Amino acid sequence: MLDHIFLTVGDIDKSIVFNGNVLPIHGITNRHDYDGRQGPAGHPELKGLGAHGRMFFWLRVGRAAPGAAHVGFVADSEALVVSAYDAAGPAGAVEIHPPGPQLHCDPRYHAAKVANPDGYSLDFVLRSWRHGR
Repeated sequence: MLDHIFLTVGDIDKSIVFNGNVLPIHGITNRHDYDGRQGPAGHPELKGLGAHGRMFFWLRVGRAAPGAAHVGFVADSEALVVSAYDAAGPAGAVEIHPPGPQLHCDPRYHAAKVANPDGYSLDFVLRSWRHGR
């Protein structure tokens, strides 16, 4: 089970705005700034996002490596997939594929995929047999 992820981003302010527009659709609404001096030597400054009192999606400044990570976010409905996709474009994302069934995986797999401003691929996913309906 995943506890947290760090994504290295080139423009932290742009990334905070992007994620602040898109992630609340998935219930990820909490924000926390972590001062790297609080941790072990060499620990980075982090901008955290999370839900239910837990920070788990962390951003750090550096050279983005878009091919190094792909992040999938659970959607509880097809409407939520569309809402996240619709919010991502105006926030600076580039479309990879629009909302719809992903038949190469399963006809019940409904998703949309975008590249965020740093080029990381983000999937907004409803797997109806696992979550949602």
